[in-house]
Amino acid sequence: MNIQEMQAEVNTWINQFEEGYWHPLTLLARLIEEVGELAREVNHLYGEKPKKPEEPPGDAALEIGDILFIIVCYANSLGIDLEKAFANTMAKYRRRDSDRWTRKD
Repeated sequence: MNIQEMQAEVNTWINQFEEGYWHPLTLLARLIEEVGELAREVNHLYGEKPKKPEEPPGDAALEIGDILFIIVCYANSLGIDLEKAFANTMAKYRRRDSDRWTRKD
């Protein structure tokens, strides 16, 4: 699935409900909440805070998927084409950071 297809699928999902897309500040709060859930899972997997024995196993991939869903919602609600936004971001990084780090041989 490409990015435009993701944006279309999320739009179809959201538009089946009367409430539609949430307000941008609410979407930002949801994004931060989902990033926090990913941070917690990464900390359990790789950090110094192990899960409690009674806590269910987590899923970092699912948490990243939740973040992606909210980002697509955010883009759709603001009328942003994510493919164009990503292409512009990559162009920025190529210009700004092409000589910043040591390249592999």
